[in-house]
Amino acid sequence: MRQILLALLFFAVAAPASAWNAAGHRLTAVIAWQQLSTPSQAAIAEALSRHPDYERWMEKSRSSKDVDIFAEASTWPDDIRNDPRFYDEDRDPATPALPGLSDTARHKRWHYVDLNAAGQTKSGELDAQIERLSRILRSTGKKAEISNALPWLIHLVGDIHQPLHVGRHGDEGGNEVEIENPYNKRLPFSSLHVYWDDLPGPPWLRGKRLQQNAARLLENHPPPAQGNVGLWRNESHRLLTEAYPKASGSLLPIITEDFRRRSREIVDRRIVEAGYRLGGLLGAIFEQRVSRETP
Repeated sequence: MRQILLALLFFAVAAPASAWNAAGHRLTAVIAWQQLSTPSQAAIAEALSRHPDYERWMEKSRSSKDVDIFAEASTWPDDIRNDPRFYDEDRDPATPALPGLSDTARHKRWHYVDLNAAGQTKSGELDAQIERLSRILRSTGKKAEISNALPWLIHLVGDIHQPLHVGRHGDEGGNEVEIENPYNKRLPFSSLHVYWDDLPGPPWLRGKRLQQNAARLLENHPPPAQGNVGLWRNESHRLLTEAYPKASGSLLPIITEDFRRRSREIVDRRIVEAGYRLGGLLGAIFEQRVSRETP
């Protein structure tokens, strides 16, 4: 009976997993923004201003500052999961086109890549889509393609630095692994994926507190090597050995104080690495675009 009650509680409170929650993506974006030159910031802000959800980002962030809009845009690929204007391409008919976007698919397979024991891709397109979106932003002259690709790229660079988004094939990136977390009174039972997603902070983190948290992370972690998409993917995949709790609770794997401390350290470091690398990637792309398009 106790097992049944725990299972019911788990399914009652577990939220659908995405990636880092909104706080994690905004922190990555704020760190990335600080790595960009003023001309690149201006070009990126202009591209985002053409996006059909630009006004929504201003409203949600309660700001018209470019950095705040950039941070809000980083959560857009997760926000559209429950937006009726968009559709799941595996099961739904296409929804009507939106001005300023090249398509309205939710592209759920873009958020992850699962590897087997030999490091071969079994499912998901995360690394491939980062490469493809980067190529689009470097080469296209179509404004709708730029407005569509930019929030996706901002988001996916954050995703690839979350260890469970480069996951083991077979457990849905930890979504099928139930854990007990005595440090979360609101959600004492959840999937392992939800546990990792929620570590960066509350999803409503914005404004001054967001900037303060980003500054704290930057003070405590040095810039990483820029590397490439393959390096970022492999770093996350190697971290899987530390991503699963080893201790047993009454019925489920349990989050211990030591595991909690180590997982927080990993999350903080990965967010900083994602921020620096996103800034480096976007800087290279948009500095080239600015130089090419300036008479």
